[in-house]
Amino acid sequence: MARTVAIGVQDFETIRVKNCFYVDKTAFIREWWKSEDEVTLLSRPRRFGKTLNMSMLNYFFSNRYPNRGDLFDGLEIWKDEEFRQIQGTYPVIFLSFAGVKHKDYENARSMLNELISGLYSQYAWLIEDERYTEFDRKFYRSVQAQMDEAVSSLSLNRLCEWLYRYYGKKCIVLLDEYDTPIQEAYVNGYWDELTSYIRALFNNTFKTNQYLERGIMTGITRVSKESIFSDLNNLNVVTTTSNEYATSFGFTEEEVFAAMEEQGIEENEKTQVKKWYDGFTFGEVRDIYNPWSVIMYLDKRKLEPYWANTSGNGLVDKLIREGNPDIKIEMETLLKGECIETEIDEQIIFERLEEEDNALWSLLLASGYLKVEEMMQEDPEGSRLYRLKIVNFETKNMFEKMVSRWFNRGKTFGRFVSAMFDGNVREMNHYMNEIALNTFSYFDAGNNPSGKKEPERFYHGFVLGLLVDQARGYMIKSNRESGLGRYDVVMEPKDVKDTAVIMEFKVFDKEESEKTLEDTARNALQQIEDKMYATDLLQRGIPSDRIYKYGFAFEGEQCLIKKA
Repeated sequence: MARTVAIGVQDFETIRVKNCFYVDKTAFIREWWKSEDEVTLLSRPRRFGKTLNMSMLNYFFSNRYPNRGDLFDGLEIWKDEEFRQIQGTYPVIFLSFAGVKHKDYENARSMLNELISGLYSQYAWLIEDERYTEFDRKFYRSVQAQMDEAVSSLSLNRLCEWLYRYYGKKCIVLLDEYDTPIQEAYVNGYWDELTSYIRALFNNTFKTNQYLERGIMTGITRVSKESIFSDLNNLNVVTTTSNEYATSFGFTEEEVFAAMEEQGIEENEKTQVKKWYDGFTFGEVRDIYNPWSVIMYLDKRKLEPYWANTSGNGLVDKLIREGNPDIKIEMETLLKGECIETEIDEQIIFERLEEEDNALWSLLLASGYLKVEEMMQEDPEGSRLYRLKIVNFETKNMFEKMVSRWFNRGKTFGRFVSAMFDGNVREMNHYMNEIALNTFSYFDAGNNPSGKKEPERFYHGFVLGLLVDQARGYMIKSNRESGLGRYDVVMEPKDVKDTAVIMEFKVFDKEESEKTLEDTARNALQQIEDKMYATDLLQRGIPSDRIYKYGFAFEGEQCLIKKA
């Protein structure tokens, strides 16, 4: 009988007691424990089972759940007698930062303090024991929402000490979603204050803590050592390119197909499920499926972008939209299903996200939007050259919707495209100036110390819009040189009966003896002729009268378009 597919349940006990659908990941317990690593930092994309696995570890090791072999009976870990003996025998501190999403430092700090204070309240009985001094009790009472940083930084360290004194065993510390408040701090502008708080807390909990047996932190990103881990040289950092725990998060193809069979889903559905949700690569293991989307599909029996629609894309949207032209050029390549080659440093340096392209690609890789197709070479200092690709159809769909939203301000973009295919230059000029006026600053809001606007941010974003909007009927080709020179675009129809379009972008330049935008637009048209951009289209059999040639001239947010 097929097990019930429960959505959003992240408590291991609930899933097991109610016999809900569950893919056995208990081998993770053995692999982690046998590693003997003191502190493990494990990064995986959002909704990849991190919280459920941490809950599983808590129920397995915590002495608050002794003799709970029933939760693990029939699972991989329970086949091992050695591990049966240690179930429920350690003091465990289990904490999650997943809900710390605030727009200012004061509220974020208060929330973190509340989480720690709530943890303390579970042990109110402990501190009254005769083994503890009045000094211990005074510190215990000082742990509250408004405690100062000196108290908060020592709070988990002290709790480990008290548990050790009571039980005679060192503590296991499980911290889920450690980087959620860090990302919020970056987005909302209180990075320095928050990282100071986190650095002190982590140092005292995971480094200078003689009562720590093991620690594990999960998150989406590996935040740079300089930011919060400067004193933690005892970390084993496991990222999406590491071979450790490669099948512990996400579903393997074998697990997905077995689940589909259990739920009575027909064999012919496997190809589409693979297209939508497969494609993640962890270490050397390929064909890892997105677990959230698979579970939603098993329940709803519909192919939808479930994972891509669960928010969390705002930072990615901002960085790509406001990024320099090279970023949009690379996105153009990715959206065509091709690979980009880039250096990756898996230590995400948030302070440099808007300054260094490589930092963005590192974030997209860690977050699960891109996958490694091939590692090209490794630098002795840590940087690696990778070939990256969009993970799967679901992720591509998310990027396409993101680009579409850039121009979804009324129906102006669609009207512009219609006018372009109709050859109506008058309407094209009207709509393009409206688009430029509404979106120029929107694309140019990134770091720009000089204060000058960079027109290419707009041009390349506009081409991405065409690529997404017309992908069904057209192959969008671009000869995308950097700098403020030419940027020609050819829209080649898949059906030779349709209209082809050639566009040339130029920026008004007085140094080229251009007195007006009219001159610039004419020069753009002349370049189309001089470079014979229509040659391939003519050879395909598209008649010359169905090849529309447009010269675009820009000066700031003003645009003039002429047709040959």
